[in-house]
Amino acid sequence: MSALYSLSLGDAPLLINVPHVGTWVPAPLRPLMDTQALGVPDTDWHVDRLYDFARAHGVTLMAATHSRYVIDLNRDPQGATLYPGASNTELCPSSRFDGGPVWRDGVQHDPLLDSEARRREYFTPYHERLNAELQRLHARHGYAILLDGHSIVSRCARFFDGRLPDLNLGTADGASCDPSLQTAAAQTLSAASGFSSIVNGRFKGGWITRHYGRPEQGYHALQLEMALSAYMNEAEPYNWEPQRAQALTDVLQALVQRLLAWRP
Repeated sequence: MSALYSLSLGDAPLLINVPHVGTWVPAPLRPLMDTQALGVPDTDWHVDRLYDFARAHGVTLMAATHSRYVIDLNRDPQGATLYPGASNTELCPSSRFDGGPVWRDGVQHDPLLDSEARRREYFTPYHERLNAELQRLHARHGYAILLDGHSIVSRCARFFDGRLPDLNLGTADGASCDPSLQTAAAQTLSAASGFSSIVNGRFKGGWITRHYGRPEQGYHALQLEMALSAYMNEAEPYNWEPQRAQALTDVLQALVQRLLAWRP
């Protein structure tokens, strides 16, 4: 079995979490997958690498190693809908972003796909560690900031019309962090030359942002959903392109510095 996450510990009050960058699928599950799903196309490609610079600033970095097709770490473990009235993917996804199936016909009731077993094996231990690290930072500083890092194709008719802005900041409509922290992050993103941005647009923050964001208790959570086109070619083979990614990395460096400078 693969480790469920990579973790680089820091002592700054900021933790960057990347829950959808993993590509690992347990070997027993692969024969059950639809051919088009085997390439795990809905991965948040290279987002962890975009934030790699943050280690030097004492930021804790956590990233999932398993694919979101195994279980989605950013969905309510009780199955509550993330965006009522819109198309949603589940805790244990059955369909891809393009609407195609994750699993072959006739295998949905295979014991290996039991959702409760997958929740216990993959979801629970990941979040136990994420919660523990946030508590560690809170105990050290009196507050903790969680930045949840994501990316998605810039055009996805299933979830939104037209082209997605490059940088999509979500704070559960302001409920998951202090207003001044949202303002600081939003100002940094809106000032980024060459990139479009929006606050609490189509992506307002997933379950992670909403669950861990408790500003009244000193836990502040923000989600940044980025369009893949802002830093790479969206088509296979999804290769890392350092030159294209550099401009976005500069923006993320400014964002991280702003978050680190903030005080409650």
